[in-house]
Amino acid sequence: MITFSIESFSSVYAELLPLFEEHYGEISTHKDHDIPLDPLVEVYRAREADGTLMMVIGREAGKIAAYFVCFIAPGLHYRSCLTCSPDIFYVDPARRAGIAGVRMFRFVEKELKRRGVQRWAVGSKVKHDASALFRFLDFEPVETIHEKWIGVPMTVERRKIKNMPSELDGYESGS
Repeated sequence: MITFSIESFSSVYAELLPLFEEHYGEISTHKDHDIPLDPLVEVYRAREADGTLMMVIGREAGKIAAYFVCFIAPGLHYRSCLTCSPDIFYVDPARRAGIAGVRMFRFVEKELKRRGVQRWAVGSKVKHDASALFRFLDFEPVETIHEKWIGVPMTVERRKIKNMPSELDGYESGS
C-alpha cells in the first residue's frame, strides 16, 4: 500500500529526478519540440525556503510510487484568497487502475485544508486526461488551456541577444 507524506524538495529531488524524466517522456509536449527537461532547481529551492512549495510523496516499500507538487500562495488577483496552484502530479502506471490517485488527492486536500487554502486548481493533459478523477473528487471544470508553439528553444546566447535578465543565465544546467 502507498503511504503519503509531505517531504522537502531538498531531501527528495535526487530521488525524484529519474521519475520526472520518465514522466516528461510520457506527457510533455516540450519533447516534441526538442526542449529537454531542465527544471529550475533554484526556483524550487527558493519556493521551498519561502514556504510556498508543497510536495506530497507517495511511497510503497520505501520507493516513490506517486507525487503531487504544487505552490501555495495568495492569488495574484485575489490577495485574500490562499490558492493552491498545480505544478505536476504522477502515479506510477502500474498503480493507476486502483485508488492510488484518489488517495493521494484526498491526502493533498486534507493538508491544504490544514494550511488554510481556500482555492485549489488542478489540470491534466488532454492526451492523459484525469477529468474523471477530478469529477469524482468534486472538482468543477472552470477553464481550458490551449498552447501554440511559436519559436525555437531559448538558449543563454539568445537571452543575451534579447537583453533578458542575467539572473536567468545558468538555469540550463538544471543544478
